[in-house]
Amino acid sequence: MEGETQEEDRPSQRLGLCDSLHTSVHDQENSPTVRAVLCSRVCRVYRFQTNDQRWLLVREQMSETPLSFSLPKKLIRMLIHELTNRSQEVKELGDLSPHWDELRLDVLDHCNDLLRCYQETLIELDKLSASSCFKSSTSKSEQHLQFIPTNLHTQRMEVTGPDGVWYDVITFGAPADHHQAFKHGGLRRLLCKHTKHQDSFVSYSRDESFRARELLDSLAQLQPLIFGLAEELLSISLEMSPARLKQILDSLVYQTEQFVHAVKDELVRSARQEIHNHCNIRQLHANGFLCDNMPTNQNGLQYSKEEEEYDEEEWDRAWANVTKSINCIVVMVDRLQGKEAPSPLFSIVLSASSTSWQEQLLPLVVTLRDCVREAVEKARASMTFVVLQEAVAASVGQGPANVLQRRHAVFSQALSAVVCGFMLKLQAGLEDPEFLQQLHKVGVLAQFEGLLSTYGEEIGMLEDMEVGVADLRKVRFNLVEAKTEQVDDLLPTNGVVINVPLPSESFASLPSELKDGCLIPICPVLFNIGINQQQSFAERFGDSSLQEKVNQQNCECLKTYCQTLQQALPDMAGIQSVPDMLLSLDRSLEAKKRKNVEVLWNAAMVCRKVNGIRLTSCKSAKDRTGMSVTLEQCVLLRERHALSQQHFGRALDTMRRYGCRMENVQKNIGNRKFAFSAVQLLTFPKLYRPPDGSYG
Repeated sequence: MEGETQEEDRPSQRLGLCDSLHTSVHDQENSPTVRAVLCSRVCRVYRFQTNDQRWLLVREQMSETPLSFSLPKKLIRMLIHELTNRSQEVKELGDLSPHWDELRLDVLDHCNDLLRCYQETLIELDKLSASSCFKSSTSKSEQHLQFIPTNLHTQRMEVTGPDGVWYDVITFGAPADHHQAFKHGGLRRLLCKHTKHQDSFVSYSRDESFRARELLDSLAQLQPLIFGLAEELLSISLEMSPARLKQILDSLVYQTEQFVHAVKDELVRSARQEIHNHCNIRQLHANGFLCDNMPTNQNGLQYSKEEEEYDEEEWDRAWANVTKSINCIVVMVDRLQGKEAPSPLFSIVLSASSTSWQEQLLPLVVTLRDCVREAVEKARASMTFVVLQEAVAASVGQGPANVLQRRHAVFSQALSAVVCGFMLKLQAGLEDPEFLQQLHKVGVLAQFEGLLSTYGEEIGMLEDMEVGVADLRKVRFNLVEAKTEQVDDLLPTNGVVINVPLPSESFASLPSELKDGCLIPICPVLFNIGINQQQSFAERFGDSSLQEKVNQQNCECLKTYCQTLQQALPDMAGIQSVPDMLLSLDRSLEAKKRKNVEVLWNAAMVCRKVNGIRLTSCKSAKDRTGMSVTLEQCVLLRERHALSQQHFGRALDTMRRYGCRMENVQKNIGNRKFAFSAVQLLTFPKLYRPPDGSYG
């Protein structure tokens, strides 16, 4: 058994042993995508003996990633842009009733608090070196690094042979807000405290809010346009010029049709119903304005005492009256021009000889304006309600500014890790048609392995991590063609949709669905098993119900993903064995054993079988994570590559004593020792124990 060290950033130090590795190593490492994602690589090369006395050549690599800083900075810029827009939108809603104005002020205060904090954070991050790729475990509580994942690395193992098999695990400190700490718990607990406040607003999606703003813009453009054309129609009618009159009338009809088409949006109707249900109002005046002679309810909205029940047809009559009004004008113009006989629709019959065309059109134009004005007022009131409610839900409704900031920071950490894992997984599967079909039909699985205890502060970390992982469900990947193969053009841009650039040659080889913009969803699942001494205390004297609940809920999510995959790709290689693996996972969850690491092993097996992204975390991804990753590597060598059982323990000790994870400890704390005491070792599952002398 041999072990050698390489610093990949120093080619002159590469050892001859590395030259014998399969060329797939260099092919993958030199791809533009991998070069954009990985940096500061450290390698170890091992030679282990197999059951049939052959030598197994193994390359272990640990790398930092520029995504640790670049992606959070992009996310912060996006949040600043979003908060600025939201603030501007609610400012532009006009004069509101006292109740709605109070809500608006709440939104503005909330946005301003977050904007100030995020702008300061971005300034501090921009001061750092452009090459910054690493946040050490000792810096996890620093305020300006809240959004940066702690100790984020890719742990890669390449087993040489005809296929050059790679095994990847993303390791990083559990996504949690160490700056705000955990005195009052983590996100799960903090958000539960504010759930009761969510009854005070109606939840609208971002798409619905966007539609509402579009409609408000349309109304702002169409109303003065219609009024102007109506006035022009009256002016032209004095000239009694049929050609000119028809030209203006055609424009008026067209703009009125556009107006009716816009206000007939179903969102207006549903919003008016919500206003009635939510605020117990009977009639909402335009934009929440208060009339002196109109009584108000307790929320400051106006209602009419005469109307006891909500009239579902009221809104239909409002926009239908606009249509009827313009039709009356068309009929009158035709009549004035002698194209149509007098119609019984009109209550008065005037001859063109005794009365001017303008005098006969005037009452109809006035009616049109009144009907348009009424429809605008009702629609504006409804859309103002939608925009304001979405703003409240997106800011104030998620708790105080510090809670939303915590959620954004935790999400940023989890996002950086999963995007890194996705890019490596994508690069490895670009030539696998089955994997590419899996991406566009069911998306990608991301399995987070947590090693946090349910005791003390780590309960808060687990509560943060649970919410951060769940929030990844709203993320989608979109594969796009990179402008160039420069690093900056190969890094993802983010929002709810993450654009992942690929070199032109790789992009051209994608299935048409992915090239055409098919969005790739993430199915994130979290399984946590505490393995340290604190977990022993929790299981004996505390409460591990949070861990049990998290594991059970995420097991159901994993089953759903696997069932969907099996239905979409029934002939996928190895998919038939997944149900048995899920059954083993179920049994391990039901066993209720202390420190039941079988849960983690079974979940990891399912993840690898379905081409998922593997991510492992403890408090800072240093000690417990090092034990887990090295054990997993050796188990993979034993189960898939015939590593001799006789040499299994020696291989594990070698990786832990001399491998990349010891380098990880060194660069985090400046000391080449794992932070385990002799007492703590007694509480570890047997295979997690580090070699003698490698702990403090």
